[in-house]
Amino acid sequence: MDTIANRLKTAVAPQIERIVMKCPLPLLILPVALACVETLRAETRHQLQSPNGELAVAFTLADMDGEAGSPVYRVDYRGRTIVENSRLGFDLADGSLRSGFVLADNQERRHDSTWQPVYGERSTVRDRYHEATYLLRQSAPPHRVVRLVMRAYDEGIAFCYEFPRQTSMQKIRIAAERTEFRFPADHTAWAVYSAQGKYEEVPLSEIRAGCERPLVLRAADDLYLAVGEARLVDYARMKLAPLRPGSTNLVSQLSSEVEAEPPYRTPWRFVMVGESPGELLENNFLVLNLNDPCAIEDTSWIKPGKVIREVTLTTAGGKACVDFAAASGLQYVEFDAGWYGHEYSDESDATTVSVDPKRSPGPLDLEEVIRYAESRDIGIIVYVNRRALERQLDEILPLYRKWGIKGVKYGFVNVGSQQWTTWLHHAVRKAAENRLMVDVHDEYRPTGYSRTYPNLMTQEGIAGDETSPTNRLTLTILFTRMLAGAADNTICYYDPRVDKNATHAYQLAKAVCLYSPWQFLFWYDRPSPSPPKTGGAGGSLRTIGDEPELEFFAKVPTVWDETRVIHGRIGQYAVIARRHGRQWYVGAMNAGEERALPLPLLFLEPGCRYTVDIYTDDPSVATRTQVRIQRRPVEAKTVLEVTMSPQGGQAIRIAPTEEE
Repeated sequence: MDTIANRLKTAVAPQIERIVMKCPLPLLILPVALACVETLRAETRHQLQSPNGELAVAFTLADMDGEAGSPVYRVDYRGRTIVENSRLGFDLADGSLRSGFVLADNQERRHDSTWQPVYGERSTVRDRYHEATYLLRQSAPPHRVVRLVMRAYDEGIAFCYEFPRQTSMQKIRIAAERTEFRFPADHTAWAVYSAQGKYEEVPLSEIRAGCERPLVLRAADDLYLAVGEARLVDYARMKLAPLRPGSTNLVSQLSSEVEAEPPYRTPWRFVMVGESPGELLENNFLVLNLNDPCAIEDTSWIKPGKVIREVTLTTAGGKACVDFAAASGLQYVEFDAGWYGHEYSDESDATTVSVDPKRSPGPLDLEEVIRYAESRDIGIIVYVNRRALERQLDEILPLYRKWGIKGVKYGFVNVGSQQWTTWLHHAVRKAAENRLMVDVHDEYRPTGYSRTYPNLMTQEGIAGDETSPTNRLTLTILFTRMLAGAADNTICYYDPRVDKNATHAYQLAKAVCLYSPWQFLFWYDRPSPSPPKTGGAGGSLRTIGDEPELEFFAKVPTVWDETRVIHGRIGQYAVIARRHGRQWYVGAMNAGEERALPLPLLFLEPGCRYTVDIYTDDPSVATRTQVRIQRRPVEAKTVLEVTMSPQGGQAIRIAPTEEE
């Protein structure tokens, strides 16, 4: 009935308008008649469906909260409303863009394409959506215009705002964005208030201001939602706040005002939809689809890989790490804080190699280590704190390229405000100009910019192993934070915190489950022989041994052709399978109680013979890590059983037998 009524209104309103304008009605009646026309137009609901027809996003101009002409949207999924009528708009420094609109024009289009990432969690990505563009004009002076772009994907809905060039608004100053997400019930939410914070499982009504995105909600046992942001490049970061205390409605909360000149477009806001947390994770390519295509013409120098951190800040220690990396299937060695002086001092010069004496006595001949690393096909990455980056960016990037450095880890970057958001993405582009890859720390969370500039390899924005997370926290992060993109988890292996919180098979599984094109391994560990470490690198700095299961780290890739979530519950367990070429790797992680989960191998090629290596926790194994390796033949018809202790896990490698 709603659809029929809307169609009638759409058809009837123009006819009434023509009649009103042609008929010699009394002046007293004319305003009433025209008001009826505007009411019909305002209540006309435009509906956009996803390609598979299961999702629908409706848009209308309505009288809402006592304000006429308010832009309003609603989202339905398989016949049930998942986002109720929610207002859109802005508070400007000199007015409001929240009401008083008429629809000046609307257009629709369909898009269906496939693109190949430089690297990722899948080798091809389908970008399929239906799109509607609504040109909105305020009827009262100064008649400001804003364009709303809405998309319906099978994986979710998304929208952004565009400000066309116009004489009535030559500059934009956004005091607050008022994008609402009104939910029909008090869903369970997994909330966190800093990018590296601890998640809380709470009712939606208990969410406080400053809630991070993406925010995952459980609307039903078979319905999960995620609210987030994509293509944040030169705007202020969005977080979420309650529309009113105790309500189930949220509103966008910007980290600063925004100033710009039209034409200008905002980041996307999205609502992902899935039957399970695993489906949301499998569909996280939606964030990439909402970003611009790759802007780097030649990407041959962009190379994912595994990294070991050099903690002694010496020439001997650097060469020892290079030798270890070359012998152990790693691709990079990273020199962390202290190689150019005290990282927090504005006096430290990142164009020089001048070791912080509080971290190491040296000596460090970095250029000699780089030369040695190149001879062994190992790349060198260096850390630079934001203090030096902000002062010396234009100087250090070309210098590092000249030295032969492959990438830079940006440390303690400022995030949130429009100023620092713009600066950071400018710094990523400047690195690309100098053929340098980038890893961003600490509070920065991705919104898909690595599609446009794939030299942005990874970023933190995660409570990684440095923070000693519980298994429950990591398994919450896996199905929430990882929707946004890659995360530098800084995997520890020999550090005592592993024995305290988890197991070593669980640590092996992280290399599969927690996606990062640059995967840092052995964060607090060092190879043998290696000089003693006297400074404050944190952790136990244990020596890496020769435990047999390290072969898994040597073989596991960091990027993938296909990803499947086999099992998953937020904060409880996960089994994830990823394919690289013809080989499959499986990571299983657990928290809370002992589990046994089936693993059907139907993803293997039928009729082909495979060999599986299974890495499990076993206290009877006489090594300090207590990991047992089992090898056996398997095929597509095989069903394995993944058994895990309350804090344990499993790692699995499956390869065609002829490739063993």
